[in-house]
Amino acid sequence: MKKTKRFLLGTTLAGVLIATAGMGTHSWFTAETNASGSLESGVLEINNGQDIEEPLFAETKFAPSQLQYGNWVSISNTGDLDAHLKAVYTHSVDNASLEGYSVGYMAMKYTVKPGQDVYEDSKIALDNLFNGTTNERSVAKLSNVSGDVEVYGEVLSEDAVTSGEILLGEGSEDSFWQLDEGQYIDLMVGIKLEDSAGNEYQGVKYDAALKVKAKQTDNGAEYAE
Repeated sequence: MKKTKRFLLGTTLAGVLIATAGMGTHSWFTAETNASGSLESGVLEINNGQDIEEPLFAETKFAPSQLQYGNWVSISNTGDLDAHLKAVYTHSVDNASLEGYSVGYMAMKYTVKPGQDVYEDSKIALDNLFNGTTNERSVAKLSNVSGDVEVYGEVLSEDAVTSGEILLGEGSEDSFWQLDEGQYIDLMVGIKLEDSAGNEYQGVKYDAALKVKAKQTDNGAEYAE
C-alpha cells in the first residue's frame, strides 16, 4: 500500500509539471499605436520689440498758415500672432495754447511695401483734407504694382486737439488697426499753425509722441498698462 501511494503521488506531480510547462508555449496576436505632440506659445510683437527710431517730425521752423508734413514712421507685426493695435498721439506746447494748431494724419496698411507714388498721393490727400470743406475721416483704396494698399486720412476735431491726447485708432473698434502677421502700417502726422496764431506763438516749441500698444485679437484680451 505504501508503494502504491508513492507511485500515485509521483504521477500527480508529474502531471502538474507537464501542465505548467505547456502554459508557456502559447502565442498571441498583438498590436500597438502611439501619438505624441507639443505646443509652443506664439509671439505677440511689433517692431521687434523696439521703439521707432524715425522722429515724427524733422527739425524745422514754420509760421501761421503753414502745414508741416511729418516723417513716415512704420509699425510692423514682427510676431506670429495677429494683433489689435491702439495708437495714441499726445502733444503739448511750452507756451501759448494748443488751440492754435490743427492736427491730421495719413496712414496706410500693406503687406508688400507700395511704391513712392502712393506716399506722394497720400501726402496730397492730407493737404486736401486740411484745406477741404470737411474734416470727416476719408477712406481710399489705392492700387499699385505691389498690390492693394488701404489708406486712411483724418483731420482731428478741435476738441481732440486741445485735449492733448488723441486716439488715432483701436483695433477692437476699427479693422484698419488690426495688424495681421507680416503686415505694416506707415503713418505720417501733419501739423498746421492756424492763420489766427499771433505773436504769442513765436518761438513756441511743439512736442509730440506716438504710443502704439498691441494685444491679442481674442475676446477679453487687454492692453498692458
